[in-house]
Amino acid sequence: MGHPYAEVIGDPISHSKSPLIHGFWLEKLGLEGEYRATRVEGASLRSYLETKRNDIWWRGCNVTAPLKEKAAEQVGAPSGLCQFLGAVNCITRTPLSCLVGANSDLAGLKEALSDVELKGAHAVLIGAGGAARAALCHLVSNQVRQVTILARNEARASALASLIPPSAGTKMEAATFDRFPGARQGVDLLINATPMGMRGGPSMHPALIDWLATGGREETCAFDMVYDPIETEFLAAALAGGARIKDGLHMLIGQAAPAFELFFGAAAPREHDVELRALVTR
Repeated sequence: MGHPYAEVIGDPISHSKSPLIHGFWLEKLGLEGEYRATRVEGASLRSYLETKRNDIWWRGCNVTAPLKEKAAEQVGAPSGLCQFLGAVNCITRTPLSCLVGANSDLAGLKEALSDVELKGAHAVLIGAGGAARAALCHLVSNQVRQVTILARNEARASALASLIPPSAGTKMEAATFDRFPGARQGVDLLINATPMGMRGGPSMHPALIDWLATGGREETCAFDMVYDPIETEFLAAALAGGARIKDGLHMLIGQAAPAFELFFGAAAPREHDVELRALVTR
């Protein structure tokens, strides 16, 4: 006799903290179930999903890099918000063996930035991929005054900026890491939406580190989506420059909660968040 299970897929996947988080919640609630981490290459995603479609115990999966964009092309209902974001980070299986895509990154962003005043703010967004799209969607929805998108390739930054219509009321700028406009003194929010600084990944661009450390207003908030390590070079530089910082665990746990409910049919026991953070950062 089997038991319900869900998993997180990606390539690489050994760094994922999701099994710890979902396993912790399952234990706290006394629910039967399991949450796994499974390495899936991009070329194998379609066959993986076809196999899982017919597995009655499989409740779904979270999707991490570099599969989010590919998943949006292969599962049902990737329209509306998922289409704008260009990514799916959560897939569930219905009783009729249909696969449905969703994106819970916005829930994670909402939680991570819940105490940041976004209306009328100037945000600098580092990155132009799927994570940056989610961040941009959240910022514009909350009426930021201006977003400056920084990317290695200015054309990619400009392409992302062009997704926001003038009617949204947010001024959009695009630039490269080493040729960006303005001083940090006028920035209210800094977001790293790239893998730069992730354990085993590329380092943060030197020009960005220098800029972050130059100093700014104490009210400025720096948020890094990277959660391994918890103390990233981005956050260290921003802290040295006088900003207050938020680590990637805020978003990771925030986006995991709605996925957990979809998979296992129960709300995540968030009253244990302090204990969970201690477990994940151990």
